[in-house]
Amino acid sequence: MSNTALGTAFLLAVVVILLVCKALTLLLRPLGQPPVVAEMIAGVVLGPSVLGAIAPGMEHHVFPDAMRPVLYVTGQLGLTLFMFRAGYEFPVERIRLSARSAASVSAAGIALPLLLGSGLTWAVHGSVDTSPPGVPLHVTVAFVGVTLAITAFPMLARIITERGLSETRFGTLSLASGALDDVTAWILLAAVVSMARGSAGPVVLAAVGALGLVVVLTVLVRLRPALTRLMDRLSDEYLVLAVLLLLCLASWYTDRIGLYAVFGAFSLGAAFPRTPRMARTLAGLDPLSSTLLLPLFFTYSGLNTDTGLLGDPALLLFAGGCTLAAVIGKLGGCWFAARLSGQDQPTSLRIGTLMNARGLMQLIAINVGLAEGIVSRSMFTVLVVVAVVTTVMATPLLSLWDRLDGGTSEVAPLPKTPLPDPAALT
Repeated sequence: MSNTALGTAFLLAVVVILLVCKALTLLLRPLGQPPVVAEMIAGVVLGPSVLGAIAPGMEHHVFPDAMRPVLYVTGQLGLTLFMFRAGYEFPVERIRLSARSAASVSAAGIALPLLLGSGLTWAVHGSVDTSPPGVPLHVTVAFVGVTLAITAFPMLARIITERGLSETRFGTLSLASGALDDVTAWILLAAVVSMARGSAGPVVLAAVGALGLVVVLTVLVRLRPALTRLMDRLSDEYLVLAVLLLLCLASWYTDRIGLYAVFGAFSLGAAFPRTPRMARTLAGLDPLSSTLLLPLFFTYSGLNTDTGLLGDPALLLFAGGCTLAAVIGKLGGCWFAARLSGQDQPTSLRIGTLMNARGLMQLIAINVGLAEGIVSRSMFTVLVVVAVVTTVMATPLLSLWDRLDGGTSEVAPLPKTPLPDPAALT
């Protein structure tokens, strides 16, 4: 396919994706599902699972193989823009009041799903196709455990933003716990890749690179007053250019060290100077990222999912077991840790519910495993089921908790402590 033909095909694909996403958003709204879930399901509908099964010729015409990288790259830009704004609006100073709770929730949300997922995979070895030929069992076992420990950090951030939960205690704690959870999980994923390759390179790069990121962000926070004065001198055009350059650089860096681009975008946003002009600039970029680019990224993953592989009853049973282990480990573990750290019951339930959503981050992780040859195609399909089910559960459960306790989560917001002046951070 020529570049000209690919450009034209891309425009048609965008039209189809946006229309299907909007239709599914309207269809799922009465069920309490946010647009982000509709966008993920839209990819499954437009991929081999539905459209490919009904009209394979149409699927290949609208989404030729050469189109997939284009959708991924354009969607990646939308995701980094969204995560930068999520980081910019993240109440860093307020979360320090509950840092211990966030660390406890994150630790439990990693340890329990990892142990349950690894144990279950070890138990079914020989009965279910989990490992490709030549891959040591312990590598696949560790990989499944790590993927079940992942939280859908970008999706969690979008659900919290769309439902207006960023000022609630459970919304802020969930974001902080999710960020810690996924940074740790991606370092563990690098460790699994290192085991598969027989080299310590990936995990060392991830750990050292994360420390380097912390140093750079600390310097950036201390330079906030100078950066604020510099931004005030820039025209609107050059301000947008500066933000995009820094955003792309930070996202590139974290992706290269194995922590994925969203963490660079979110961390940069959290460290960026807060000014009214900057807030207006980001608000102007929001329609581009949320309405056009972000749905392309969430749809891309579904286009690579084929649920037709779930015809084996043993595999279906194993998928159910993995889903149950994932929910017990993540929702139950995070709820228990939140309660132990002093959070009330409504807050703890909602933290566990939000942390249980795995969504796109797990899909990305299992694609890494598939590319590295760590898991079989059957195991890949099982983990896709876990990702979709645990994500779809999130908003109905949040609504259920609201009905049962009358929305008492809203009576325990974070203290309205004013954010400090940037000059005070020097």
